[in-house]
Amino acid sequence: MSVAAAAEIAGNDLIVAREGLAGVLRLNRPKAINALTLDMTRGIAAALDAFESDPGVSLVLLEGAGERGLCAGGDIRGLYESAKAGGDLGPVFWREEYILNARIPDYPKPYVAYMDGLVMGGGVGLSAHGGNRIVTEKTRMGMPEVGLGFFPDVGGTWLLSRAPGEIGTYFGMTGLAMTGADAIYAGAADVLIATSDWPALRDALTNAPLQATAKDVRAILARFAATAVDAPVAKHREQIDRAFGFNTVEEIIAALEQDGSDFSRETLKALADKSPTSLKVTLELLRRAHGSKSLRECLIREYNSALVVFTSAEFAEGVRAAIIDKDRNPKWGPDRIEDVTPDIVAKYFAPNEKYRLVFPD
Repeated sequence: MSVAAAAEIAGNDLIVAREGLAGVLRLNRPKAINALTLDMTRGIAAALDAFESDPGVSLVLLEGAGERGLCAGGDIRGLYESAKAGGDLGPVFWREEYILNARIPDYPKPYVAYMDGLVMGGGVGLSAHGGNRIVTEKTRMGMPEVGLGFFPDVGGTWLLSRAPGEIGTYFGMTGLAMTGADAIYAGAADVLIATSDWPALRDALTNAPLQATAKDVRAILARFAATAVDAPVAKHREQIDRAFGFNTVEEIIAALEQDGSDFSRETLKALADKSPTSLKVTLELLRRAHGSKSLRECLIREYNSALVVFTSAEFAEGVRAAIIDKDRNPKWGPDRIEDVTPDIVAKYFAPNEKYRLVFPD
C-alpha cells in the first residue's frame, strides 16, 4: 500500500507523509486532543505497512497536531454510544488497536514518539511501546481509566507492571498523571527535552541518514537531551512500595491510612472517586502482568477484560459522569471496596466465546 492510500483510510484525522527520510504520522484531531478513532487506528496500521516497505524511509515519527498533547486516549464517547446501542465498536476497535500496539515494539525501523502535552490511554499505547520515546517539561502521561469504570489497557498493564517497585501499581490505581521525568523513572519514556528544542530535533530526525539504525537515532536524541531532572514521584518511592505492595485493595487502603502522611492522604483522595470494581480488576491485572512473559500475553488478557467492561454498567456510568453529563459524580455499583466480591472480579478474566484477540503471524 502506498503512503497516499494509507492516508485516505483515516481521512483528515490522520496525516501520513514523507518528510525527508522520515515517515510521519501526525494525529490530527486537535480539538479532541487527537483522541484515537477506529479509522485512525486502521490508517496508522496501513501507514506502517507502507513505511516498512519503502526503502526511502529510515524511521517513523509519531506526533500530535496542536499544542495540547499527543493523544488524549481513545474516542470514549464513540465507544459509549456504541455500547448503549448494543453495537460492537468496542470489540472491533480494541482488537485492531491492540494488534497495532503489539506491532510497535517489533517494528523493523526506528520508531520515534514525541510525547508532548497530554498522553493518555490510547496515546500511551501508540507511543510508550516504541524504542525512542521523547517527553518534555509539558508531558502529562497517564492511564486514568479506573475513573471510567475501566482499567489501564493498550498494554498498560505490561508497562506499569515493569516500573520500579510499586510505582506502576500506584499510577495504575490512582489514575494520576506522570510528568516527563516521572515517565522516564517509570520506564515509560527515554529522553526528556525542552519543547523549545523540538523544531531542531525534529529537523535532525527528518534528515537522519538513509537506513538509520536505532543507534543513529539514539545519538540524535542524545544531542538534545536535557540534563538529569528529578522525578517528583521518586521521593515517595518508599511510601509507595510499602503501601502498594499488598495484593488486595483493602490492604493497600489500610496501609495508606496507617501511614497518615500528606502524600498518603492525597493518594487516598485519588482512590476515593474511582470505581471499586475497576480498582480490584486493575490490581489483579497488574499482578498477573508481573508474571507475564510478553506484551502480547498482557494484551490478550486486557482484551478479555475489556469485553466485559464494554457491556458493564460501570463503564456507562463512568463515561456519563466524566464525559456526557460531566457532573463528576459517578454512582458506582458496588460503591464500596468491600462489596466487590471475588466472583465479580472473576467475570473479567473469563474467556469470551464470541470474540478473541489473535495476532497476525
